[in-house]
Amino acid sequence: MPDPAIARLPADSLDDYRWLTGPEGADWLARARALDGELTAKAARLRARLPPSRASLVLKQIELRRRAREKFTAADSMFFTARGLEQATDEVVALYKAARMPPGKRVFDLCAGIGGDLVALARHCETIGTDRDPVCATIAAANARALLEPARQPKITLGEAAEADLAGCHAWHIDPDRRPRGKRTTRVDLHDPATAVIDGLLAQNPHAAVKLAPAAELPDHWTEQAELEWIGRARGCRQLVAWFGTLAQEAGRRRATILGPSAEQVRTLVGRADQNVPVAPRIERYLFEPDAAVLAAKLEAALAAEHDLAAISSGVAYWTGPAAIADRALACFEIDEVLPLDVKRLGALLRARGIGRLEIKVRSVDQDPGQLRRRLRVVGDREATLLVTRIEKRVMAILARRTAN
Repeated sequence: MPDPAIARLPADSLDDYRWLTGPEGADWLARARALDGELTAKAARLRARLPPSRASLVLKQIELRRRAREKFTAADSMFFTARGLEQATDEVVALYKAARMPPGKRVFDLCAGIGGDLVALARHCETIGTDRDPVCATIAAANARALLEPARQPKITLGEAAEADLAGCHAWHIDPDRRPRGKRTTRVDLHDPATAVIDGLLAQNPHAAVKLAPAAELPDHWTEQAELEWIGRARGCRQLVAWFGTLAQEAGRRRATILGPSAEQVRTLVGRADQNVPVAPRIERYLFEPDAAVLAAKLEAALAAEHDLAAISSGVAYWTGPAAIADRALACFEIDEVLPLDVKRLGALLRARGIGRLEIKVRSVDQDPGQLRRRLRVVGDREATLLVTRIEKRVMAILARRTAN
């Protein structure tokens, strides 16, 4: 969690970010990292030598770099804003997406932000990035300088996406703002740029990748024209990309893609969201949970059919089968016990087995995992997974162990 004191530091200006991303800022970042003590003490020592706004910006940047390590391996060489880091595509997903662009050709990155996608695109293509926020453009340029060799540097301009001239590019990527009024929305028509603007850009150049939230509500004509790809990594669904024109491998279809630790480790599934998963007559030795990207794409039936799996109950995205399956699109659990959710009985069972490291997963029932953990009062060194779900009309607890995928 970020230090709450960071949020109380002064706001920053464009001149401050230009200073931060230059050689003097680099020197002060190195000095600040070497300081010992609490944030207040560090701030006091920096303010003795720097204006308050720049001292606070250095401290914020150190905290943002720490948080960014989950997304970027070179985070300690990069620059961020809090919002820019939150919205940035992580490097594995960005590299995967960039590989679908025409290699060596000119591509535009509209609403480039702090450059997560921009840098990945520039590794593969001649890239031009645009953002209307001069702070973002400054940071994106600094990140490109830090991560790319001189021959790969993208051109970065200031401007509105709606005014982009796309006639001179082979393809383009856009990341619309999902919080144009301060609150996140899944409605694409309320994004900035909105659907109508993006449609106008598509009329100029139909070869596009539109980055969206996994739960985005799309206009009907997009679902017909585009290939919709939900991209997952590290057990989460990271984003939805609508691929248009020649970038769509199967227009009108859905794709769930699960990435491993690198962009080259890809598991993908293609299908339509119009099928049901059959229900098993009994629970067998293994239980399976489809990846979040598969669920977001509504491709559960295609994946279940591929492995001949059936649901443990109607409408529940837990499946069962007789043998373990190694597939990045599935989490596999070997079942130890299936019993009604009785907290007293279940807690006694866990303590008797010395299970203190308990992963709790809840699906299709109203149960708070944190509250349940407290009530179970687990102790011990052994680990297990507890899956709480509905089987027919009963709330059941399934005690299991993850298998290696």
